[in-house]
Parts: sequence; structure tokens; C-alpha cells
Amino acid sequence: MIGNDWDQILESEFAQEYFVSLKDKVIADYKKNICYPPINHVFDAFRLSSYEQTKVLILGQDPYHNPDQAMGLAFSVPDGVELPPSLINIYNELKQDLGCEMPRSGDLTKWGKQGVLLLNAILSVRKNQPLSHRDFGWMTFTDHIISLLNEKETPVVFVLWGSFARSKKSLITNKHHLIIENVHPSPLSAYRGFFGAKPFRQINQFLEETNQNTIDFCLR
Repeated sequence: MIGNDWDQILESEFAQEYFVSLKDKVIADYKKNICYPPINHVFDAFRLSSYEQTKVLILGQDPYHNPDQAMGLAFSVPDGVELPPSLINIYNELKQDLGCEMPRSGDLTKWGKQGVLLLNAILSVRKNQPLSHRDFGWMTFTDHIISLLNEKETPVVFVLWGSFARSKKSLITNKHHLIIENVHPSPLSAYRGFFGAKPFRQINQFLEETNQNTIDFCLR
């Protein structure tokens, strides 16, 4: 289904009754309604960052629900698509934090290829209906993903922006991991502590301290 070590790690999960039901619900809704991301991109975050490679998790809520935006990576939009407000704020903080030039593209594929798992807790959505697939079973699946990453012996950085993402903190119990939590980068909350928090610097400092390759976050 994915094409790397996630397939073996998740083989038993894919066979669970809840996941079979989840898959049926998703396929049925994609046939009946316009849903995002394109169905062949639902698992792209995992395709970019294998289990072994993943050293940073950035957790989103559910995919963008407007046309042409969702691409299977949390916070990311395809090249050429207008930048969503939350992503603009992420880029503004990135510029202030690491001095990166303001990116022209909203495509975060470069991060994924370096071991940043850009995971939404809900992996699909109906057009113009945020959280419409919330009850399908996706969160049971992605909670399992977080728990699997928590089991890694190699330290992982968990980035939890906003109250929804922060509600998953209880799944991260191993003390050798780093949790970075803050308000969401949305315009509604970014000025309450997101700006100036320097999360990208914190990620790379931790990776250096744990003898891992740092992430080149600059996209230009």
C-alpha cells in the first residue's frame, strides 16, 4: 500500500476490522462526493518518510478542504497553489528562526524526504466540509502511528501545534523524545506564542545533540 517499511510494520493494522471498515467508508465517499487529497495521495506522507527514516513528526488535524490544496502532507500544498494562511505563518517563523528566504511554493516534499513525517490525524476530507471524515476511524489509525514512533529507540521530535495536536501528547511517553508544543500557526492564534518560538532551531539542536542529521528546512 505504501512501498517501504511501513507496509510490514502496519500489516496487522491494515487487517484490523476498524481499518477495513475505514477503507470501505473512504472509498465509498470518494465515489459519491468530491474528497481530498486525491485518493492515490492519501498515504504520501508515509511514502516520503519511512518508519526508520522518520525523526520529526509534525502533526496536523485534517487535510485542506478547498480544491487543489490537499496533497497528503500536513500543511503542504502543491507548487503553484496560493499559500494558505497557516503555511504563510509557518514560513514567516521559519524566516525569523533560521533566516530562510520566504518560499514561493507551499510544497513541503523536501522536508518529507529528510525524515519529517507531515501527518494529519485525519487523512481525508470531503470538499468544503472540514472534519467530515473524523468519525471514519482515521484517528485510531494515526494514534497507532504516533504510538509506533514513540516506541522508536532513536529519539524523535514531535511537533504539536494547536490544541488538537497537543491532545495527542499522552501517547508520547518515552523520555528520550522531544515534544515541541505551541499554539496553532493559524492567524487566529499565531500571535499568542507561535511567532518567536523558534521551533525549527529547536528541532535541529535536538537532532545534533542526539547525533542525527539535521533538517534543511529552507525551501529556496
